[in-house]
Amino acid sequence: MIQSGFGITGIQHVQYTKDFEKESVVIFTTKYLASAENDSKEKELVKQLTKKVGTEIDIRNRQRLFIILDMIYKNHIPSLKKISSGSLAEGLDLPGSDLDVMYVTYEVHDDIENIRDIKDQEQRSILVMEKSIDHPGFTRLKFIAKGQTELDSYTSTGKGSYFSINNFFNTLKPKFGDLPLSLHGPCLSDPNQNFDLAFCLRSKYLPTNVIPWAVRYRQQWPPNPVIDKIKKSGCLLVPIGPKIGSDSNLLWRISFSNAEKLLVHSFNLTQLLCYGLLKVTLKSILNKNEGVKDLLCSYFLKTALFWVSEEVNLEMFQLPKLFICFSLCLDKLMLWVNNCYCPNFFIPEHNMFLGKIDQSNNKILLSVLESIKNGGIGGLITDLIAAENGFNRLLRTQDETSFIMVDFLFYRMCGSYMAPISSRFYEVLSFIETLLMYEQSAFIVGACNYCKAKLSQHTAQIPPQPTTINKDFYMNKRYHRHLQDGTATDAVSGWLLYASYYYVTGQYKATLEITEYIIPRRMKVATIESINYVQHSGLIPEELVLEVQDKDIDIPVIVMSHCLRFLCYYHLGDISSRKRALRDLHLTLKDKHNMQLGKLSDSITILGVCYEIAGDKNRAYQCYEEALKCVGVLRSTAKIRKSKLLEI
Repeated sequence: MIQSGFGITGIQHVQYTKDFEKESVVIFTTKYLASAENDSKEKELVKQLTKKVGTEIDIRNRQRLFIILDMIYKNHIPSLKKISSGSLAEGLDLPGSDLDVMYVTYEVHDDIENIRDIKDQEQRSILVMEKSIDHPGFTRLKFIAKGQTELDSYTSTGKGSYFSINNFFNTLKPKFGDLPLSLHGPCLSDPNQNFDLAFCLRSKYLPTNVIPWAVRYRQQWPPNPVIDKIKKSGCLLVPIGPKIGSDSNLLWRISFSNAEKLLVHSFNLTQLLCYGLLKVTLKSILNKNEGVKDLLCSYFLKTALFWVSEEVNLEMFQLPKLFICFSLCLDKLMLWVNNCYCPNFFIPEHNMFLGKIDQSNNKILLSVLESIKNGGIGGLITDLIAAENGFNRLLRTQDETSFIMVDFLFYRMCGSYMAPISSRFYEVLSFIETLLMYEQSAFIVGACNYCKAKLSQHTAQIPPQPTTINKDFYMNKRYHRHLQDGTATDAVSGWLLYASYYYVTGQYKATLEITEYIIPRRMKVATIESINYVQHSGLIPEELVLEVQDKDIDIPVIVMSHCLRFLCYYHLGDISSRKRALRDLHLTLKDKHNMQLGKLSDSITILGVCYEIAGDKNRAYQCYEEALKCVGVLRSTAKIRKSKLLEI
């Protein structure tokens, strides 16, 4: 007997043989393929899913995009590794697809054996993973050495000192200054939960209870090179304990998100489409049923696909057999639901249904899953089309081609581009240029060029060194080259930075010419971003230097355009034009629902600065007060400027 899937109720283990599974597959396959009508429906299902999920090229481009972005980020801040996971990083861009981004703050070790070669043990804290017998998918982090580091906070027990989840978050919060962050699951969130910051620890090694996974019996998937990569990728430790148990503050969830991403990247097209079909079924059928809503999650479905892929011959995963593969995954889920036991793919002893699916709710879920399977491919297509107003995203028109969706994804992801620390601008630029030498995909080349353009905008803002300050510093060809490269980001933000350059060098008419070009285009172009001024930027107007004294600032293009026009007319002594520019800025901010919450406080502060320069102290004071009451990220300089007004 070979244990193929765990089904446990209490202490009863349910086992079934591979031979039984193969026999079932053969019977089902022969019966299913006998119908020419099913063959036609299968082709239609593949066709429509390809429209929704994308072609294989689209999916591979998405996967490669996140690999590239993570590599670039690693060069940004080497001490803080960024790891992208979730459906988007796996290559699927479906309604509700998420991007999970975790930041690794510290390395731990899997067991005591791995710390023997570590130097300076007395001067650094060393954590090792200690397996939990009662909770196989979780681990305790025990201090073997307690050095003078930020991890010097620990919880003492009768078995030793441990790094608790509360300790972890206490070490993180001071890094964000006065930003009011609170605990939201395993993340730190702002008061309105507009964003989540997920941090974790990383082990370079897989836990010892994962060793059986690497050597257990399997058919053809995953291939050996992928297994070898996973063994080297280690695991992540997420600061959240089990739903059941009193020791949750000391238990960290073992995450295999890196390994799972490698597994999905190794899928063939049929596996990818099957994954997409499972996710679509969850959203459009299962979660539309109030009786079973949210009992299953996409992670359970992905786990079922992992197990099925490992257990059957890869010949089963061919496009003409897509519905068969989907049905095998449903069979796997029904087996698990019936026994209230979902085995983790890497640690089967870890029942992921605990605290979610039990004898009180499994019967109704089982009946819904059975009805989906019994409805056959025709019923599945009908249900999907009926869901969500005709399932319009699945059956979109031919004109809405999948590559457009890939481009939209690119702009969504790159819109959250984070500038590296200034000391690494040139190193990151060099890395991107190296990537461009080897990339062949036009899409990835475009993504790299975009990142290069954004970084060029930042590099152009590096203030001159004291030994090189002179009147013509910004006329240096190198800085002009960075400014020119920066115009490749989108239709306006790069040119607005050029306008800032002309402003700080006193060329006000040139600044006005560029803003006259920008403002009409701002209303026409969809992919427009804010302009980012880095900390201590040499290109921000002198009147706004306070705003970049301690941190970067993102200013909406339309706001900065009107601000520059106001400042230029102020210096040129054109009173009527100055008033018109100030009115335009005021009207832009009056319609607040068109402004991103995170940028509203900054924008209103800038309006206040303009009123103050114009001599209207009362309106300036009102702006600073309003800026401090905005929802989302607040600009601390509004408080400083408000205080200075009171001193006058």
